Amino acid sequence: MKQLFLLLLLICQVGITQSLAPLSKVPFVADRFIGMDNYKNTYFIKDRIINKQGPDGNFLFNDLQLGRITSVDIINPLKVVVFFQDTNTVVMLDNKLNEIERINFNNLPQFINVSTATNAGSNSLWLFNVDTQQLELYNYGSKLQTVVSQPFPGRLLSQASNFNYCFTLTEKKMRAFNSYGSILNEVPSEGYEKIIQQNENLVALKENSLYYIPDFAKRNNAVSHETVKLTFPEITIKDLQLTNDFLYIYDGENLHAFKLTIPIKE
Repeated sequence: MKQLFLLLLLICQVGITQSLAPLSKVPFVADRFIGMDNYKNTYFIKDRIINKQGPDGNFLFNDLQLGRITSVDIINPLKVVVFFQDTNTVVMLDNKLNEIERINFNNLPQFINVSTATNAGSNSLWLFNVDTQQLELYNYGSKLQTVVSQPFPGRLLSQASNFNYCFTLTEKKMRAFNSYGSILNEVPSEGYEKIIQQNENLVALKENSLYYIPDFAKRNNAVSHETVKLTFPEITIKDLQLTNDFLYIYDGENLHAFKLTIPIKE
């Protein structure tokens, strides 16, 4: 696919400089774009089949009996976490999309009704328990679960995580937790619809606009940065991902790549 390289955009708002450099726009056909891993492999869903294409080769995974694919977490390409909410099941895949392990939360000694499941590292998953309205850490090696949060009022709209932090977005609040279960930050949700993460930072989606929220997991009286509305060409955002300071946006027909520069005070 031929890449179209565009010009650098410089954006300035409320005393902070934020730049998005459009890098490429390529035709792309998928039902859902999942993201790019650190090795430049592209993951997407087409006809309920997970596809991985790139330098590592072309690979597929599907299990139609498990129902609709709710989410795919590729933060660790050697242990891809696929969540099927219809059957309350997680399937873990290797770098060739071969199944490594399957966890059916219906069959655990302590049943967990899960609405989100993402990688927490160290043989653990971040889970949101629908029945208790609480965030949990589940260690599938030891089969132990740890309640991380107090019950959340309201519906969970989005969850983003890495090996150190888990970020949750409800209709009322946006929160950050560390791997020990401590809440690091809690603010009003500002009408955001979805969040994606990179390290301590977030990008939030609201009405087809994007907002960069730096240091959200560290934000306190000593560390406080302005939220910046990102400016970019008019694109309908269907799916998006942030990895290694590259922001990918899928509009349903094309995959756009941007270089994201960390904001600096002017």
